[in-house]
Amino acid sequence: MTDVRQTQRRERQTQQLAREARHLAPGASEEAVHGRRVFAEGRGPVLTDLDGNQYLDFAAGTLTQSLGHGHPEVVEALTAQARRLWNVHDSATPERAELLELLARLLPERLDTFAFFSTGAEVVEAALRVVQATAPPGRNRVGALRHGFHGKTMGARMLVHWDIGHQSFSGNSVLGYSPYCYRCPLGLEYPSCDVRCAALVCRHIADKPNVSALVFEPVLGAAGVIVPPPGYWERITQAAADGGVLLVADEVLTGGGRTGAFLASERFGIEPDLAMLSKGTASGFPFAVLAGRGELLRRPEAATTGAYASTYASNPLGIAAARATLEVVERDRLIERVQVLGDIMENRLRALESRIPQLGQVRGLGLLWGLEFVTDPAGRTPAPDIARAVYATALDLGLRTSLGGHILRLAPPFTLDEALLDEGLRLLGQAIEKVIA
Repeated sequence: MTDVRQTQRRERQTQQLAREARHLAPGASEEAVHGRRVFAEGRGPVLTDLDGNQYLDFAAGTLTQSLGHGHPEVVEALTAQARRLWNVHDSATPERAELLELLARLLPERLDTFAFFSTGAEVVEAALRVVQATAPPGRNRVGALRHGFHGKTMGARMLVHWDIGHQSFSGNSVLGYSPYCYRCPLGLEYPSCDVRCAALVCRHIADKPNVSALVFEPVLGAAGVIVPPPGYWERITQAAADGGVLLVADEVLTGGGRTGAFLASERFGIEPDLAMLSKGTASGFPFAVLAGRGELLRRPEAATTGAYASTYASNPLGIAAARATLEVVERDRLIERVQVLGDIMENRLRALESRIPQLGQVRGLGLLWGLEFVTDPAGRTPAPDIARAVYATALDLGLRTSLGGHILRLAPPFTLDEALLDEGLRLLGQAIEKVIA
Protein backbone atom coordinates (compact mmCIF):
# COMPACT_ATOMS: atom_id res chain seq x y z
CA MET A 1 0.00 0.00 0.00
CA THR A 2 1.15 3.53 -0.73
CA ASP A 3 2.09 5.40 2.43
CA VAL A 4 0.29 8.71 1.96
CA ARG A 5 2.25 10.28 4.82
CA GLN A 6 5.22 10.62 2.51
CA THR A 7 5.75 13.14 -0.27
CA GLN A 8 2.49 12.45 -2.11
CA ARG A 9 0.59 15.71 -2.46
CA ARG A 10 -3.11 16.38 -2.82
CA GLU A 11 -2.98 19.41 -5.04
CA ARG A 12 -5.26 17.98 -7.72
CA GLN A 13 -7.76 16.84 -5.10
CA THR A 14 -7.78 20.24 -3.41
CA GLN A 15 -8.45 21.90 -6.75
CA GLN A 16 -11.21 19.43 -7.58
CA LEU A 17 -12.92 19.91 -4.22
CA ALA A 18 -12.80 23.69 -4.65
CA ARG A 19 -14.26 23.35 -8.13
CA GLU A 20 -17.15 21.26 -6.80
CA ALA A 21 -17.81 23.57 -3.87
CA ARG A 22 -18.83 26.39 -6.19
CA HIS A 23 -22.02 24.53 -7.14
CA LEU A 24 -22.42 21.46 -4.90
CA ALA A 25 -24.93 21.75 -2.05
CA PRO A 26 -23.46 21.12 1.40
CA GLY A 27 -24.73 18.25 3.52
CA ALA A 28 -22.29 15.50 2.57
CA SER A 29 -21.52 12.58 4.89
CA GLU A 30 -19.09 13.02 7.76
CA GLU A 31 -16.57 10.78 6.02
CA ALA A 32 -16.61 12.97 2.90
CA VAL A 33 -16.39 16.19 4.91
CA HIS A 34 -13.52 15.03 7.12
CA GLY A 35 -11.80 12.80 4.58
CA ARG A 36 -11.55 15.34 1.74
CA ARG A 37 -10.45 12.76 -0.80
CA VAL A 38 -11.28 12.56 -4.50
CA PHE A 39 -11.36 8.89 -5.42
CA ALA A 40 -10.56 8.11 -9.03
CA GLU A 41 -10.41 4.31 -9.25
CA GLY A 42 -11.27 1.14 -7.35
CA ARG A 43 -9.94 -2.38 -7.88
CA GLY A 44 -10.90 -5.15 -5.48
CA PRO A 45 -10.34 -3.91 -1.91
CA VAL A 46 -8.16 -0.96 -2.99
CA LEU A 47 -9.16 2.62 -3.83
CA THR A 48 -6.89 5.10 -5.60
CA ASP A 49 -7.34 8.84 -5.26
CA LEU A 50 -6.75 11.54 -7.85
CA ASP A 51 -3.12 11.96 -6.77
CA GLY A 52 -2.35 8.24 -6.94
CA ASN A 53 -2.52 7.45 -3.21
CA GLN A 54 -4.00 4.04 -2.39
CA TYR A 55 -6.30 2.93 0.42
CA LEU A 56 -7.62 -0.37 1.68
CA ASP A 57 -11.38 0.14 1.64
CA PHE A 58 -12.73 -1.22 4.92
CA ALA A 59 -16.01 0.63 4.30
CA ALA A 60 -16.64 -1.26 1.02
CA GLY A 61 -17.97 1.84 -0.70
CA THR A 62 -20.87 2.62 1.59
CA LEU A 63 -21.15 -1.01 2.72
CA THR A 64 -22.08 -1.79 -0.87
CA GLN A 65 -19.04 -3.45 -2.45
CA SER A 66 -19.42 -7.01 -1.18
CA LEU A 67 -17.15 -8.24 -3.99
CA GLY A 68 -14.83 -5.25 -3.84
CA HIS A 69 -14.57 -2.57 -6.50
CA GLY A 70 -14.82 -3.40 -10.19
CA HIS A 71 -15.31 -7.15 -9.84
CA PRO A 72 -14.66 -8.50 -13.37
CA GLU A 73 -17.81 -10.63 -13.51
CA VAL A 74 -20.02 -7.71 -12.49
CA VAL A 75 -18.25 -5.45 -14.99
CA GLU A 76 -18.76 -8.05 -17.72
CA ALA A 77 -22.44 -8.49 -16.87
CA LEU A 78 -23.09 -4.74 -16.86
CA THR A 79 -21.15 -4.19 -20.08
CA ALA A 80 -22.98 -6.97 -21.90
CA GLN A 81 -26.37 -5.73 -20.67
CA ALA A 82 -25.54 -2.13 -21.61
CA ARG A 83 -25.05 -3.27 -25.19
CA ARG A 84 -28.48 -4.96 -25.25
CA LEU A 85 -31.13 -3.12 -23.24
CA TRP A 86 -31.35 -0.39 -20.62
CA ASN A 87 -34.88 0.42 -19.52
CA VAL A 88 -38.32 -0.86 -20.49
CA HIS A 89 -40.03 0.18 -17.26
CA ASP A 90 -40.98 -3.01 -15.40
CA SER A 91 -41.52 -5.26 -18.42
CA ALA A 92 -40.25 -8.82 -18.32
CA THR A 93 -36.75 -9.66 -19.52
CA PRO A 94 -35.03 -13.06 -19.70
CA GLU A 95 -32.58 -12.09 -16.96
CA ARG A 96 -35.29 -11.09 -14.51
CA ALA A 97 -36.63 -14.64 -14.25
CA GLU A 98 -33.10 -15.90 -13.57
CA LEU A 99 -32.59 -13.39 -10.76
CA LEU A 100 -35.94 -14.31 -9.21
CA GLU A 101 -34.95 -17.98 -9.14
CA LEU A 102 -31.53 -17.14 -7.68
CA LEU A 103 -33.11 -15.11 -4.87
CA ALA A 104 -35.51 -17.97 -4.15
CA ARG A 105 -32.49 -20.25 -3.62
CA LEU A 106 -30.62 -17.85 -1.38
CA LEU A 107 -33.43 -16.53 0.81
CA PRO A 108 -35.40 -18.44 3.46
CA GLU A 109 -38.12 -20.57 1.89
CA ARG A 110 -41.00 -18.55 3.34
CA LEU A 111 -39.79 -15.44 1.45
CA ASP A 112 -40.72 -16.65 -2.01
CA THR A 113 -42.08 -13.56 -3.79
CA PHE A 114 -40.10 -10.48 -4.83
CA ALA A 115 -40.45 -6.93 -6.12
CA PHE A 116 -37.56 -4.82 -7.40
CA PHE A 117 -36.75 -1.16 -6.72
CA SER A 118 -33.75 1.15 -6.96
CA THR A 119 -32.82 2.31 -3.44
CA GLY A 120 -33.08 1.25 0.17
CA ALA A 121 -35.47 4.05 1.10
CA GLU A 122 -37.69 3.23 -1.88
CA VAL A 123 -37.99 -0.41 -0.89
CA VAL A 124 -38.79 0.58 2.72
CA GLU A 125 -41.60 2.77 1.41
CA ALA A 126 -42.87 -0.16 -0.70
CA ALA A 127 -42.90 -2.41 2.38
CA LEU A 128 -44.89 0.19 4.30
CA ARG A 129 -47.44 0.30 1.48
CA VAL A 130 -47.83 -3.48 1.69
CA VAL A 131 -48.32 -3.28 5.45
CA GLN A 132 -50.89 -0.53 5.08
CA ALA A 133 -52.76 -2.33 2.29
CA THR A 134 -52.99 -5.66 4.10
CA ALA A 135 -53.54 -4.52 7.69
CA PRO A 136 -56.83 -5.68 9.24
CA PRO A 137 -59.28 -2.95 10.30
CA GLY A 138 -58.14 -1.20 13.46
CA ARG A 139 -54.47 -2.10 13.04
CA ASN A 140 -53.49 1.39 11.95
CA ARG A 141 -50.16 1.81 13.73
CA VAL A 142 -46.65 0.56 12.95
CA GLY A 143 -43.85 -0.18 15.40
CA ALA A 144 -40.16 0.65 15.03
CA LEU A 145 -37.07 0.74 17.25
CA ARG A 146 -35.32 3.75 18.73
CA HIS A 147 -31.93 4.40 17.08
CA GLY A 148 -33.14 2.67 13.92
CA PHE A 149 -32.48 4.08 10.47
CA HIS A 150 -34.62 3.25 7.46
CA GLY A 151 -33.87 6.01 4.94
CA LYS A 152 -34.50 9.68 4.30
CA THR A 153 -37.84 9.65 2.53
CA MET A 154 -40.89 10.84 4.45
CA GLY A 155 -42.34 7.45 5.39
CA ALA A 156 -38.96 6.06 6.41
CA ARG A 157 -38.20 9.13 8.52
CA MET A 158 -41.57 9.12 10.24
CA LEU A 159 -41.02 5.53 11.37
CA VAL A 160 -38.39 6.73 13.83
CA HIS A 161 -39.74 10.26 14.36
CA TRP A 162 -36.82 11.89 12.56
CA ASP A 163 -37.80 15.53 12.12
CA ILE A 164 -36.08 18.04 9.85
CA GLY A 165 -36.37 21.80 10.18
CA HIS A 166 -38.63 23.48 12.72
CA GLN A 167 -41.77 21.36 12.48
CA SER A 168 -42.67 17.86 13.56
CA PHE A 169 -43.99 15.52 10.91
CA SER A 170 -43.79 12.41 13.07
CA GLY A 171 -46.07 9.66 11.86
CA ASN A 172 -48.33 7.19 13.51
CA SER A 173 -45.54 4.87 14.67
CA VAL A 174 -44.84 3.42 18.11
CA LEU A 175 -41.20 3.28 19.20
CA GLY A 176 -39.70 0.40 21.15
CA TYR A 177 -36.33 0.06 22.87
CA SER A 178 -33.43 -1.18 20.78
CA PRO A 179 -30.98 -3.62 22.42
CA TYR A 180 -28.29 -1.00 23.04
CA CYS A 181 -26.77 -2.69 26.08
CA TYR A 182 -23.73 -0.40 26.23
CA ARG A 183 -26.04 2.59 26.73
CA CYS A 184 -29.12 0.98 28.23
CA PRO A 185 -31.83 3.67 28.49
CA LEU A 186 -33.30 1.77 31.42
CA GLY A 187 -30.03 1.88 33.36
CA LEU A 188 -29.82 -1.90 33.57
CA GLU A 189 -27.07 -4.45 32.93
CA TYR A 190 -27.28 -7.61 30.82
CA PRO A 191 -28.04 -10.40 31.71
CA SER A 192 -29.45 -9.44 35.11
CA CYS A 193 -31.86 -7.12 33.27
CA ASP A 194 -33.80 -10.14 31.97
CA VAL A 195 -33.84 -8.31 28.60
CA ARG A 196 -36.28 -5.69 29.88
CA CYS A 197 -36.02 -3.75 26.60
CA ALA A 198 -37.53 -6.72 24.74
CA ALA A 199 -40.33 -7.03 27.29
CA LEU A 200 -41.23 -3.39 26.69
CA VAL A 201 -41.22 -3.86 22.89
CA CYS A 202 -43.65 -6.71 23.43
CA ARG A 203 -45.87 -4.64 25.73
CA HIS A 204 -45.99 -1.51 23.58
CA ILE A 205 -45.83 -3.02 20.08
CA ALA A 206 -46.13 -6.79 19.68
CA ASP A 207 -49.01 -7.20 22.15
CA LYS A 208 -51.03 -4.21 20.95
CA PRO A 209 -54.17 -4.97 18.90
CA ASN A 210 -53.85 -1.69 16.96
CA VAL A 211 -50.28 -2.36 15.69
CA SER A 212 -49.96 -4.01 12.27
CA ALA A 213 -46.18 -4.46 11.94
CA LEU A 214 -42.80 -4.00 13.54
CA VAL A 215 -40.17 -2.55 11.16
CA PHE A 216 -36.66 -3.23 12.44
CA GLU A 217 -33.00 -3.73 11.64
CA PRO A 218 -31.88 -7.11 13.05
CA VAL A 219 -28.53 -5.42 13.71
CA LEU A 220 -28.83 -1.64 13.89
CA GLY A 221 -26.27 -0.38 11.39
CA ALA A 222 -26.27 3.42 11.23
CA ALA A 223 -26.63 3.58 15.02
CA GLY A 224 -23.25 1.90 15.37
CA VAL A 225 -23.66 -1.84 14.72
CA ILE A 226 -25.85 -2.59 17.73
CA VAL A 227 -25.99 -6.38 18.08
CA PRO A 228 -28.85 -7.75 20.19
CA PRO A 229 -28.08 -10.02 23.13
CA PRO A 230 -29.48 -13.55 23.39
CA GLY A 231 -33.15 -13.46 24.34
CA TYR A 232 -34.02 -10.14 22.70
CA TRP A 233 -35.38 -11.30 19.36
CA GLU A 234 -36.59 -14.63 20.69
CA ARG A 235 -39.01 -12.87 23.03
CA ILE A 236 -40.17 -10.28 20.49
CA THR A 237 -40.71 -12.65 17.59
CA GLN A 238 -42.81 -15.01 19.71
CA ALA A 239 -44.96 -12.15 20.94
CA ALA A 240 -45.38 -10.80 17.41
CA ALA A 241 -46.47 -14.22 16.16
CA ASP A 242 -48.95 -14.58 19.02
CA GLY A 243 -50.30 -11.06 18.48
CA GLY A 244 -50.59 -11.14 14.69
CA VAL A 245 -48.00 -8.38 14.20
CA LEU A 246 -46.01 -8.61 10.96
CA LEU A 247 -42.21 -8.66 11.18
CA VAL A 248 -40.64 -6.38 8.56
CA ALA A 249 -36.86 -6.78 8.48
CA ASP A 250 -34.82 -3.89 7.13
CA GLU A 251 -31.84 -5.79 5.74
CA VAL A 252 -30.81 -3.00 3.36
CA LEU A 253 -27.38 -2.94 5.01
CA THR A 254 -27.09 -6.50 6.32
CA GLY A 255 -28.74 -8.51 3.54
CA GLY A 256 -26.62 -10.45 1.08
CA GLY A 257 -24.24 -12.13 3.54
CA ARG A 258 -22.57 -9.27 5.43
CA THR A 259 -23.12 -10.81 8.90
CA GLY A 260 -22.27 -14.41 7.97
CA ALA A 261 -25.78 -15.42 6.87
CA PHE A 262 -27.64 -14.28 3.78
CA LEU A 263 -30.00 -12.36 6.08
CA ALA A 264 -28.94 -11.16 9.51
CA SER A 265 -32.41 -12.26 10.64
CA GLU A 266 -31.24 -15.86 10.22
CA ARG A 267 -28.51 -15.31 12.83
CA PHE A 268 -31.22 -14.61 15.44
CA GLY A 269 -33.88 -17.09 14.41
CA ILE A 270 -36.18 -14.34 13.11
CA GLU A 271 -38.64 -15.37 10.40
CA PRO A 272 -39.69 -12.06 8.82
CA ASP A 273 -42.87 -11.66 6.80
CA LEU A 274 -41.17 -9.03 4.65
CA ALA A 275 -37.47 -8.24 4.16
CA MET A 276 -35.78 -5.38 2.30
CA LEU A 277 -32.32 -5.70 0.70
CA SER A 278 -30.15 -3.24 -1.23
CA LYS A 279 -26.54 -1.98 -0.74
CA GLY A 280 -24.31 -5.05 -1.30
CA THR A 281 -26.95 -6.95 -3.29
CA ALA A 282 -25.80 -5.41 -6.58
CA SER A 283 -22.22 -4.30 -5.82
CA GLY A 284 -23.22 -0.69 -5.25
CA PHE A 285 -25.30 -0.39 -8.41
CA PRO A 286 -28.70 1.15 -7.54
CA PHE A 287 -30.95 -1.83 -6.89
CA ALA A 288 -33.22 -3.03 -4.11
CA VAL A 289 -35.35 -6.07 -3.39
CA LEU A 290 -38.56 -6.44 -1.42
CA ALA A 291 -38.87 -10.10 -0.44
CA GLY A 292 -41.96 -11.44 1.24
CA ARG A 293 -44.43 -14.17 1.80
CA GLY A 294 -46.48 -14.69 -1.33
CA GLU A 295 -49.74 -14.51 0.58
CA LEU A 296 -48.86 -10.91 1.48
CA LEU A 297 -47.29 -9.59 -1.72
CA ARG A 298 -49.93 -11.27 -3.90
CA ARG A 299 -52.91 -10.06 -1.87
CA PRO A 300 -55.20 -8.06 -4.21
CA GLU A 301 -55.08 -5.09 -1.84
CA ALA A 302 -51.28 -4.97 -2.07
CA ALA A 303 -50.93 -5.93 -5.72
CA THR A 304 -53.09 -3.37 -7.48
CA THR A 305 -51.88 -2.27 -10.91
CA GLY A 306 -48.64 -0.33 -10.54
CA ALA A 307 -48.17 -1.13 -6.84
CA TYR A 308 -44.64 -2.51 -7.38
CA ALA A 309 -43.72 -0.39 -10.40
CA SER A 310 -41.43 2.63 -10.52
CA THR A 311 -39.23 4.29 -13.12
CA TYR A 312 -36.15 2.19 -12.40
CA ALA A 313 -37.78 -0.89 -10.88
CA SER A 314 -36.67 -4.06 -12.67
CA ASN A 315 -34.25 -2.09 -14.83
CA PRO A 316 -32.07 -4.54 -16.78
CA LEU A 317 -28.78 -2.99 -15.65
CA GLY A 318 -29.66 -3.35 -11.97
CA ILE A 319 -30.78 -6.91 -12.56
CA ALA A 320 -27.50 -7.68 -14.33
CA ALA A 321 -25.44 -6.27 -11.44
CA ALA A 322 -27.49 -8.08 -8.79
CA ARG A 323 -27.47 -11.37 -10.63
CA ALA A 324 -23.70 -11.30 -11.22
CA THR A 325 -22.99 -10.30 -7.61
CA LEU A 326 -25.19 -12.93 -6.03
CA GLU A 327 -24.02 -15.67 -8.39
CA VAL A 328 -20.44 -15.05 -7.22
CA VAL A 329 -21.57 -15.01 -3.57
CA GLU A 330 -23.33 -18.34 -4.08
CA ARG A 331 -20.74 -20.07 -6.29
CA ASP A 332 -17.68 -19.04 -4.29
CA ARG A 333 -19.37 -19.73 -0.94
CA LEU A 334 -18.46 -16.25 0.21
CA ILE A 335 -20.83 -16.28 3.17
CA GLU A 336 -18.69 -19.04 4.66
CA ARG A 337 -15.69 -16.84 3.91
CA VAL A 338 -17.34 -13.99 5.80
CA GLN A 339 -17.63 -16.21 8.85
CA VAL A 340 -13.92 -17.12 8.73
CA LEU A 341 -12.74 -13.54 8.21
CA GLY A 342 -15.22 -12.32 10.81
CA ASP A 343 -13.68 -14.57 13.47
CA ILE A 344 -10.22 -13.19 12.69
CA MET A 345 -11.56 -9.65 12.78
CA GLU A 346 -13.26 -10.19 16.12
CA ASN A 347 -10.11 -11.54 17.77
CA ARG A 348 -8.01 -8.61 16.57
CA LEU A 349 -10.58 -5.98 17.51
CA ARG A 350 -11.14 -7.49 20.95
CA ALA A 351 -7.41 -7.23 21.55
CA LEU A 352 -7.54 -3.53 20.68
CA GLU A 353 -10.54 -3.03 22.95
CA SER A 354 -8.76 -4.65 25.89
CA ARG A 355 -5.77 -2.32 25.80
CA ILE A 356 -7.29 1.03 24.73
CA PRO A 357 -9.62 2.51 27.38
CA GLN A 358 -11.04 5.11 24.98
CA LEU A 359 -12.30 2.30 22.78
CA GLY A 360 -15.40 1.86 24.88
CA GLN A 361 -16.93 -1.06 23.05
CA VAL A 362 -16.32 -3.20 19.98
CA ARG A 363 -19.31 -5.11 18.59
CA GLY A 364 -20.28 -6.85 15.40
CA LEU A 365 -20.99 -9.97 13.39
CA GLY A 366 -19.26 -11.41 10.35
CA LEU A 367 -17.72 -8.52 8.39
CA LEU A 368 -19.73 -5.76 10.06
CA TRP A 369 -18.16 -4.13 13.13
CA GLY A 370 -18.60 -0.95 15.11
CA LEU A 371 -16.01 0.77 17.31
CA GLU A 372 -17.46 3.16 19.88
CA PHE A 373 -15.04 5.81 21.18
CA VAL A 374 -15.45 7.49 24.57
CA THR A 375 -13.52 10.12 26.50
CA ASP A 376 -13.88 8.34 29.85
CA PRO A 377 -14.56 4.61 30.09
CA ALA A 378 -16.44 4.93 33.37
CA GLY A 379 -18.83 7.66 32.23
CA ARG A 380 -18.90 6.42 28.63
CA THR A 381 -19.03 9.98 27.31
CA PRO A 382 -19.15 9.87 23.51
CA ALA A 383 -15.94 11.09 21.86
CA PRO A 384 -16.67 12.20 18.29
CA ASP A 385 -13.39 14.16 18.18
CA ILE A 386 -11.44 10.95 18.80
CA ALA A 387 -13.42 9.04 16.19
CA ARG A 388 -12.86 11.79 13.60
CA ALA A 389 -9.16 11.91 14.38
CA VAL A 390 -8.82 8.12 14.07
CA TYR A 391 -10.75 8.19 10.80
CA ALA A 392 -8.53 10.93 9.33
CA THR A 393 -5.32 9.36 10.62
CA ALA A 394 -6.27 5.96 9.20
CA LEU A 395 -6.90 7.60 5.82
CA ASP A 396 -3.47 9.18 5.96
CA LEU A 397 -2.01 5.74 6.64
CA GLY A 398 -3.92 4.20 3.73
CA LEU A 399 -7.08 2.77 5.34
CA ARG A 400 -10.64 3.92 4.67
CA THR A 401 -13.34 3.27 7.30
CA SER A 402 -16.90 4.55 7.80
CA LEU A 403 -17.34 7.47 10.21
CA GLY A 404 -20.53 8.43 12.05
CA GLY A 405 -20.41 10.59 15.17
CA HIS A 406 -18.29 8.86 17.82
CA ILE A 407 -18.40 5.52 16.02
CA LEU A 408 -16.31 3.96 13.26
CA ARG A 409 -17.82 1.12 11.26
CA LEU A 410 -15.75 -1.53 9.50
CA ALA A 411 -17.21 -3.54 6.63
CA PRO A 412 -14.51 -4.83 4.25
CA PRO A 413 -15.33 -6.76 1.05
CA PHE A 414 -16.07 -10.47 1.31
CA THR A 415 -13.27 -11.19 -1.17
CA LEU A 416 -10.50 -9.76 1.01
CA ASP A 417 -7.65 -12.17 1.70
CA GLU A 418 -6.32 -12.75 5.19
CA ALA A 419 -3.07 -10.88 4.57
CA LEU A 420 -4.89 -7.69 3.57
CA LEU A 421 -7.36 -8.07 6.43
CA ASP A 422 -4.39 -8.27 8.79
CA GLU A 423 -2.78 -5.24 7.14
CA GLY A 424 -5.95 -3.18 7.44
CA LEU A 425 -6.39 -4.02 11.10
CA ARG A 426 -2.71 -3.21 11.72
CA LEU A 427 -3.21 0.22 10.16
CA LEU A 428 -6.34 0.75 12.25
CA GLY A 429 -4.45 -0.09 15.44
CA GLN A 430 -1.64 2.24 14.41
CA ALA A 431 -4.11 5.08 13.76
CA ILE A 432 -5.81 4.62 17.13
CA GLU A 433 -2.52 4.55 18.99
CA LYS A 434 -1.32 7.72 17.20
CA VAL A 435 -4.48 9.58 18.20
CA ILE A 436 -4.70 8.27 21.78
CA ALA A 437 -0.99 8.65 22.59
